[in-house]
Formats: sequence, C-alpha cells, structure tokens
Amino acid sequence: MKNYKYIAALLISVGFASCDVNNELDVIEGATMPEVALNKNDIDFSKYIAVGASFTAGFTDNGLFIAGQENSFPNILAEKFGTEFKQPLMNDNFGGLIVAGSSVISPVTNERLFSERLVFGGAGPVPLKNLNPSAMSTTDFALNNPTGPFNNLGVPGAKSFHLIAPGYGSLANFPAAANPYAVRMTGTSPNKSILELAEEQNPTFFTLSEVGGNDVLGYATSGGDGSDVITDIATFDFALNTLVNGLTANGAKGAIGNLPDITSLSYFTTVTYNAVPLGEPNVTALNTGYAAYNEGIKQGFAFLVANTPMTQEMADAEIAKRTINFSVGQNAIVIMDENLTDLTAINPSLISMRQATPEDLILLPASSLLPTGVGSQTPLGDTYVLLPEEQMEIKNATTAYNASISAIASAKGLALVDLNAVLIEASTTGISFDNQPMDTSLVFGGLVSLDGVHLTGRGYALMANSFLKAIDNTYGSNFTTATNGLAKAQDYPTNYSPTLQ
Repeated sequence: MKNYKYIAALLISVGFASCDVNNELDVIEGATMPEVALNKNDIDFSKYIAVGASFTAGFTDNGLFIAGQENSFPNILAEKFGTEFKQPLMNDNFGGLIVAGSSVISPVTNERLFSERLVFGGAGPVPLKNLNPSAMSTTDFALNNPTGPFNNLGVPGAKSFHLIAPGYGSLANFPAAANPYAVRMTGTSPNKSILELAEEQNPTFFTLSEVGGNDVLGYATSGGDGSDVITDIATFDFALNTLVNGLTANGAKGAIGNLPDITSLSYFTTVTYNAVPLGEPNVTALNTGYAAYNEGIKQGFAFLVANTPMTQEMADAEIAKRTINFSVGQNAIVIMDENLTDLTAINPSLISMRQATPEDLILLPASSLLPTGVGSQTPLGDTYVLLPEEQMEIKNATTAYNASISAIASAKGLALVDLNAVLIEASTTGISFDNQPMDTSLVFGGLVSLDGVHLTGRGYALMANSFLKAIDNTYGSNFTTATNGLAKAQDYPTNYSPTLQ
C-alpha cells in the first residue's frame, strides 16, 4: 500500500497510553549515583487486582498472546510492587481464539472474529499467517481455559457496563451476551461478573483502566454508522460507581486512568483525506464521469430554492461542498456524508457524497479499498469515515466520562492517571521515554501497535510508569525516584517477531 501506507487491521475493542517519564541512568560524568531504596509508604500491594479492558489485558498487534500479556502494564506494575500476579495466559503466541477446535467466523464478513496477531510485513502490518502459514491459535475457550482466580481481570472488548454484568463470562451466553476472553476467567462460576471475581479476592490495591474506552471505540471504529452506539452517560456513571464502590468496599487503595481522545490514535490518522494519487488519464476519465453528477447537484438545488425556504446562498454553499473534481497529483477521497441535504427524492442518482477535507478522519481499513477505485470511482462508505459531527460526539462523551472519573477518584482518594494528557503529547510533540522517541504514528512511532489502537510492549511500560508516578503523587511512595522503581524503555519491545510462537 505505497500511497496508503498500510493494510487494514482487524479490531476488537479498547483503552490507552501513559505519561512522559524519563528513566535516565543514574550516571553523572561517569560516576554511578547512590542507590535509592524504594519506600512504599505503607501501601499494601499484597493483593493487587487489575480491572479493565484490552490495555489491562496486554492486547497488542490486534491480538492477545503470551508475550503481550507478560508485557501488560498491570504485570509490569506487579513486578515493581513486588507481588505475585496471576494472568489468564493464552496457550501460545499466535494470538486469537478458537472454539471446539475451529476459528470463530463472522456470518456477516466471513472473517475470523478472534484473529491471530499482526506482524510487520516490510511495507506495513500483515496478518501473521501471511508470513507463517502454519500459525494457528491453540487457545480454545470452550475446552482448555486456565484455572483462576486471576489478578489480571482485563477483558478485551469490554464496555463499562460489561464489567458488572452477570453472565458476561458464561459460555452458555456466547455469542449473544458473553465475551470469550471473560469466559476464560470465570471457571466454575460462569455467571459471576468481572467485578465479583475481583471482589471475592479482597484486593488491597487495584487499578481500573480503560473504563469507557470501548464505550466510544466501537462507535469510532465503525465510522459512527449506528451499528455500535456510544454508551450514554447515565449508564456509564452507574457502571463506574458500581466498580469503584465494589473495589474500595474493604478499604483498598487504587489508581484509575482517565480516557484519551481515541481519534488521535493511528487507526484514525494514518490514511490521509487526500490519499488518492492520480495521473492525467485518470483525472480526465473521473472528471468526465462525475460531470453529470455535478450538473445534477446544481439542478437539484435550483429546484429546492424555487420550491422550499432554502436560499440561493445556502444552495451555493452546499453545491460548492458537493462538487467533485480531480486534478493531477494527490486528491481528496470521495466519501458519503449523511449530513448533506438529501436530493434523492428529486433525482435518485444524487446521493449524499462529497470529497473529504482535512477535518474528516479516514479509518485504517479504508487503505485496502482505495486502490480498487473506492474513494475515487465510487464513494467511501460511512463505515470507513469519521465525520466532524461524529468526532464531536466522541469528544463530548469522552469529556463527560473523564469528568465522572475525576470526580470519583477525588471522592475516594484514588490516584488519577491522566492518560488523556499523555496521548495529546504523544500525538503532537512526541514523548521521550529513556531518550527513546515515541509518537502515535503506525509501525514506526513505537507507542501504538500494528493494529493502530492498542499499545506496544514499550508503550505499556510507559503506561505503567504513568500509574507509578500517580501513585507516588497520591500516596507518598517513591517509585519515580527509587533505583529501578520505574520500567526502562530498553527492556520492552516495540514489535514482536513473526517467528514467535
């Protein structure tokens, strides 16, 4: 995908990055600095439980697999806390899930629902099978689930209310109302909620992360087409309060992360609005093909001006917006826009399409369609575009969720991790982590994994350090200044080899 950079990545739901923490070697002019002992300030980490979604689980490169789980931010935290931490490890490093020995196939797209991980194929992300045809998941969530209880209760794809829902981990409820990653955790108590699995372990310390991330991510990754709606604030608040009240019922301390603006992630920023390169012959052919449409738009609005309250000024503005014209070089993608005036009652061929602007976000999966003529010969569908109005819906929901998260963190005396500020920094100026530059660009940014949404191993280490810094600020510990108190960038990868299995 030379001009579109990368092939489409499959997705499952989400969470986010962390803070700019430099872990410089304690060396000044060749002299080693004295070691600084860790002071936990009487924080009891003996029973640490992590509750959340895919970031908590260690989901990376479009899959959950052993190496990624071992580099999950809660597992890194547990190492720094010096406490045991059991995770529901997958059976292999291929990633993905099977049931009764077979892949789970979507009846709509005929694609594997829980696919293997992505790897770097030289020009961009490709499915592991492209480079390793024999790769096949051995993790069967109906037959060979691990035995709990688990300290890591991160469930990829879980929305806020899923974490408090009974039966979310019951195989009997799959696929209608259960998540197979949750099925792997519930064991002999399939109807217990994720929160109940946490509560029965009497945590002394907990982290709660990405709560609300999937509540907007599904809407965003479906292009706001209505197939996956944003969770309303009342439902989110009920779930959030239920989670925090349950986790703190026995006096546990904890840290909670807020939500970044997910539209800053490379899933939404890699494919540019003007990703259609054209030479003279194609320009001529396309402009000829769209000439009738452009003329029809003028006639349609002339009818509306003559027969409705629409003014000529209003009509001219929309005609200019909807006129499709190509030139030699880079061209804006043709997209559908349901916010345009519907002219199909006047002429069925006058569908609501226009060329994209810098304010539109083209989703990563669109990169596989552009070379086929979609986006130039035919418009790119709603599923592949986030319009400005849809982006505002995501922003408003995220702002409201974060206000609730901040309020309950303050009320309960919890450490608040500002992951939103971290992603802003990463997507604008970039972040230096132990002198390793990181930003949100796909493949080479170092922070976001090959699926364009989840973090790399190094990104999760940075996220863990953000939690440690917030814990220091709230509870008076000194992970930030203690020798080896923080994770070091060089100890964590930004990619995993296709040979890993």
